[in-house]
Amino acid sequence: MIRVLVVEDSHVVRDLLVFILGSDPEIEVVATAGDGYQAIELASKFHPDVITMDIHMPRLDGLEAVRRIMATDPIPTVIISASVDPGEVGDAFRALEAGAVAVCEKPQGITHPQYHAQARKIVQTVKMVSEIRVVRRWKPSKSGVCPPAQDRELLPGTSKIELVAIGASTGGPPVLRGILFGLTRSFPAPILIVQHIAPGFLPGLVGWLTSATGVSVEIACDAKIAQRGHAYIAPDGVHMKVQRSCRIDLARGIPENGMCPSVSVLFRSVAEAFDRSAAGVLLTGMGRDGADELLLMKNKGALTIAQDKESSVIHGMPGEAVKLGAARHVLPPDKIVEVLNSCTGRKRE
Repeated sequence: MIRVLVVEDSHVVRDLLVFILGSDPEIEVVATAGDGYQAIELASKFHPDVITMDIHMPRLDGLEAVRRIMATDPIPTVIISASVDPGEVGDAFRALEAGAVAVCEKPQGITHPQYHAQARKIVQTVKMVSEIRVVRRWKPSKSGVCPPAQDRELLPGTSKIELVAIGASTGGPPVLRGILFGLTRSFPAPILIVQHIAPGFLPGLVGWLTSATGVSVEIACDAKIAQRGHAYIAPDGVHMKVQRSCRIDLARGIPENGMCPSVSVLFRSVAEAFDRSAAGVLLTGMGRDGADELLLMKNKGALTIAQDKESSVIHGMPGEAVKLGAARHVLPPDKIVEVLNSCTGRKRE
C-alpha cells in the first residue's frame, strides 16, 4: 500500500482528494491536514510514502511547509494547484524548486467534464512518485563526465552550436531554471524545449522561468523564427518541429511515447535540419521519450547530453538514452551549463 498524507485547507477539496486516492486499492490515505503546521506534524508522525500539498493555506502555506519537510525528513511531495490562478501556479513552481517532485491540477467536482482525467492524473502521479525513495535536489557538483581531451569536436570553444533542444518531464522545471539562469547572457543559439506538464500550467511555467532566469521564455508560435538566446516551449497538446532556418513548425498529431508534445518529434526534426550544429539535452523524467532520437542526433554529429542519475528525480528518459549510448556527456545540471557555455567560450556574466 502507498501511504498518503493529504494537505488541503478546503474541506470540500480535501474530501474529494481522499475519495479519489482511496478509490485505488493500492493507495491508503493515512491522515489529512488543513495547514502547513499540521502537515509538518503529521508527516513526522506517520512518515507517509507521499504527500499531496495545497499551496495557499492559513497559518503556514504549502511552499514553506515543503521547504521545512524537505529540510528535516524528505518525503516525495505532489503539489495540487489551481492552474487558473497565476499566483498559485508561480508558487507551485517555487515549491518544485524547494524539493517537491510533481504538480497536478486541483480536481473539479465529480460532475465536471474533466474530473475523471484529473482524478486519473493525480492517482498516476502519486503512484509514480511513491517509487522515489530519496527526493534528489540539484546541488552544484564538481563531479561529472567531462569531454575527453582527445575529442577535439567537444573541446570548449570549438563546437559551433546553432540550436539547443531540451526535453524534460517529472522534476524538469527546477533543472530548466538552473540551466537557463546559467547560460551566458549573449548565448548564441535559440533554445527549444519540450516539458511534459499538466495542461493549463504552461503559462505559469513560462512566467516563472522568465522572472527567475532573466531569459526571454515564451510559448512557441507556429511559423515563428526562433531568436538567439531566447527559449521557446512547446504548447500543450501540440508537437513542435524546427526547420534549418530556425522556423518553428507546430502541428497536432498522434502522441509519441504517449506524449504530445513529444521530445522525440522535436529531436528528430533537429537531427534532420541541423546535423552536427545542434545540441540535444535530455533531462529528468519518466519513460523513454526522446531517447532514440537523442541517439539519432549523436549519429548525425550533434552534441548530446543526458542528465546523470544522481541529480535526476526520475532517471527514466535520460537513463534510457545512456543505455543506448546516445549521450556524449552524462552530467549534473551545473556541468550541463558549463558544456553549453563552452560553445561561446565564456561564462555567465
